[in-house]
Amino acid sequence: MAREKRFEEIFKEGSDLSELHKIIVDKETGVNYLVWKSGYAGGITPLLNEQGNPVITR
Repeated sequence: MAREKRFEEIFKEGSDLSELHKIIVDKETGVNYLVWKSGYAGGITPLLNEQGNPVITR
């Protein structure tokens, strides 16, 4: 039986061959993350609102 994917991509800018920015959502918690990639470097961080709390999508 196929397992359901936990993360859903909701925004993508750039390409896999150059600089890439995308926002993904954890479908279990609703937390939004910014994923950044440039060449062999990259990172992931939760998106925060003005109060410093994680952005949550219901």
